[in-house]
Amino acid sequence: MAGQGSEADWVDRFADDVIAEAARRSPGKPVVVASGLSPSGPIHLGNLREVMVPHLVADEIRRRGVPCEHILSWDDFDRFRRVPSGIDPAWAEHVGKPLTSVPAPVGSGHPNWAEHFRAPMAGALARLGVDYRGVSQTQMYTSGAYVEQVLLAMRERTRIDAVLGQHRTKARAAAIDAPEGSGGGPGDDGAVADDDGATSASYFPYRPYCSACDRDLTTVTGYHDDTAELSYACACGHAEHVKLTDHRFGKLAWKVDWPMRWAYEGVVFEPSGVDHQAPGSSFVVGGRLVGEIFGGWQPLGPMYAFVGISGTAKMSSSRGAVPTPGDALDILEEPVLRWLYARRRPQQSFTVAFDQEIHRLYDEWDSVARKVADGTAAPADAISYHRAVRTAAAELPRTPRPLPYRTLASVADITTGDSEQMRRILSDLDPARPLSSLADVRPRLDRACCWAMTQLPASQRTRLATEPDRTALAALTAHQREALDMLLAGLAGHWSLEGLARLVYAVPKAQAGLPADAAATPELKAAQRAFFALVYRLLIGRETGPRLPTLLLAAGQDRIRRLLAG
Repeated sequence: MAGQGSEADWVDRFADDVIAEAARRSPGKPVVVASGLSPSGPIHLGNLREVMVPHLVADEIRRRGVPCEHILSWDDFDRFRRVPSGIDPAWAEHVGKPLTSVPAPVGSGHPNWAEHFRAPMAGALARLGVDYRGVSQTQMYTSGAYVEQVLLAMRERTRIDAVLGQHRTKARAAAIDAPEGSGGGPGDDGAVADDDGATSASYFPYRPYCSACDRDLTTVTGYHDDTAELSYACACGHAEHVKLTDHRFGKLAWKVDWPMRWAYEGVVFEPSGVDHQAPGSSFVVGGRLVGEIFGGWQPLGPMYAFVGISGTAKMSSSRGAVPTPGDALDILEEPVLRWLYARRRPQQSFTVAFDQEIHRLYDEWDSVARKVADGTAAPADAISYHRAVRTAAAELPRTPRPLPYRTLASVADITTGDSEQMRRILSDLDPARPLSSLADVRPRLDRACCWAMTQLPASQRTRLATEPDRTALAALTAHQREALDMLLAGLAGHWSLEGLARLVYAVPKAQAGLPADAAATPELKAAQRAFFALVYRLLIGRETGPRLPTLLLAAGQDRIRRLLAG
């Protein structure tokens, strides 16, 4: 699957480039790709692209037998910037503290704010087969891992300030034009908050957190290069002298921190969102600082586009109630979610369906799977499918008997998730291949059940009538009564999903004196719609619903006869 031939996809092409660049920079060493996530709030599906793009490239590199490490930096030493909606406003007292020093939301079982939002993402990545080395920036800074890099940045602060100064005007202009949180990526705070450490005083790229209040409301008031002694004053009134060779409670400004890490880790590939590649923003400025100050290279770094939710243009983790990868995995199987990220080039936007579009998505996925199985899939479809269902290390869980998602969702809706009822109905779908156990249709069944219970609007939920509508039955025309009688007469001989589909379309044809294989005309289509609406009204009290053959199977022959015969 690898290589530069005509069947290569975007992952192959990036893997080719990354392997070649890594060999040029550091021959004989493992290839390093990177991602960065800030657990400042819910880590949403847009953020997942920050991980999936390098994961897919790293996975392809590993498939080729080349050692590759995917580093995921948890930016948990970032400051707590704002209190998200839905959180107690009293949390405002923690604004300015490192995320790992902020208490977790009320009711959380996690030790701090960062871990509360990191843990669900880590769980989702494990389910998706993403193999990475997690790096806590809190641990890196507080352990002293970056001491030499911090001292270097402070010594070179005048040069750093000069580089940043050339870009600050561009950054402000880009910030005005860019939507907040528009691209996602390391830090995920948008161009407006793309901090470079500039103040009205002398420039210092390092900001200490206050040892009295734990916040970063500090101003560096002095620094001596020869002794590494730093003085700062905090808005809380505390002032202190520290020695940077020993100080562990502070960090470099983001625009300096990111290129420092590129050099420290030897990163060859790291994508970022739209806002991080605007003029004057962190990726652009970092490309200069990594070489001129830290003696490293800027990674190959494609820009990635928005991920929307069922038509929503974008998401921002600064706002509450945004779908996360865990939310998506409640209603989608892992390979399907991987497929959404694998089949689109990073610069292409796409949406993740949480509404009725999920049925179309699954129909498309199942079609690709069938074509891959029989060897008729287009090369690009086959490649993205294989990237979705397995990694270099293992295959992902798949449903042994993948029945149509829309059918499973309809059955779950009609039965309100009752296992025995679902087993009965699903066994009747294809009498030639009866279902031996619900395990055969899991995990897809579980995802469809969750979708029906949590995403299907109340107005669209299906509730079978318990008693016949005798008033409606008494008002039937002779033509309507004849159609219902024909349906009832054919139930036993057509009791399967395919058979019932033939039957319900054949009844209006028979009434019109047409053969079962007659072509659909506008008049016939109108008659079929009217017949379906009649059956729906009598069974569920409205004129539309789940596919009629599925509804009939769910109701069962005895109940159908009672509700339609009167």
